[in-house]
Amino acid sequence: METRNMKQHISFVGAIHIGFGILGLLGALTVFIIFNFAGGFVETEAFANEILQFIGGIISLLIMFFASLGIVGGIGLFSYKPWARILVMIVSAINCLNIPIGTAKGVYSIWVLMQKETMELFDLS
Repeated sequence: METRNMKQHISFVGAIHIGFGILGLLGALTVFIIFNFAGGFVETEAFANEILQFIGGIISLLIMFFASLGIVGGIGLFSYKPWARILVMIVSAINCLNIPIGTAKGVYSIWVLMQKETMELFDLS
């Protein structure tokens, strides 16, 4: 493949990680709001309300953490930072667990970032 073509692939991988990262942040906010809203329906049971808020907070933080990693890695790919390539490959491997969209995104990202031309762009030859 040409270097120009790989630059387009890398830009696309960066863009989809940033885009899905933003969607992930919105999803984390939605999960947090839903669990807190559900806790309002069990206000007679204070312990159940606390458990719902705790679970919602933990799930939201996990989603937010991985979404933030995708955003940071995607931004780093646009600057051809070697650390961004590694970070996005790790995030992509984890994304492969999200069948089917995450798997497709993860496999494509890993394929692009493992190509010889990509490694040359990141000065990893």
